[in-house]
Amino acid sequence: MSDHYYSNKPEAAHDRQTLETELRGYKLKLTSDAGVFSKNGVDYGSRVLIGAMDLQGAKSVLDVGCGYGPIGIVAAKLLPDAVVTMIDINERAVELARHNAIQNQVSANTVIKQSDRLEAVREDRFDVILTNPPIRAGKDVVHAIFEEAYEQLNEGGTLWIVIQKKQGAPSAKAKLESMFSVVEEVTKDKGYRIFRAKK
Repeated sequence: MSDHYYSNKPEAAHDRQTLETELRGYKLKLTSDAGVFSKNGVDYGSRVLIGAMDLQGAKSVLDVGCGYGPIGIVAAKLLPDAVVTMIDINERAVELARHNAIQNQVSANTVIKQSDRLEAVREDRFDVILTNPPIRAGKDVVHAIFEEAYEQLNEGGTLWIVIQKKQGAPSAKAKLESMFSVVEEVTKDKGYRIFRAKK
């Protein structure tokens, strides 16, 4: 049985629900389902990241591990003239993110793909990469996402990450500092840390 939200084909029985929420001043209607991350509501870490992320001037944004799409959809609302790419390994999450992009009128400036880490966007480069990484998939996977994100960023681009202190924020920060020229903790809230790493 692969019922982890980070498996490519979750086998949990469908249990679709529609969530109404407000993020960055936008009222959103998001459909979620069993077998995807944080199915009962946008998780606190994603909310902190959405509140903190500064996307000013970005023309290309990538949301890694998009789930059913809250982070990428808000990014697409904030940047109507940019292209926001959203990727997730979980095929059910990708389907929901596509549905939610249409439902929230951002399908015109979003591209949504199934991807193991950043595999499906190897040829692309981004000004900003956003991620609430799949901590439960393990440190190796999370650190690999950081490494791949570095490669896919334009010079001067930024990687924004939310991670809980108790789930490895210190080691994540050390990993980022070994790669990026500038790493700062932008904010912290209830144990969640937001890091911004600049290439």
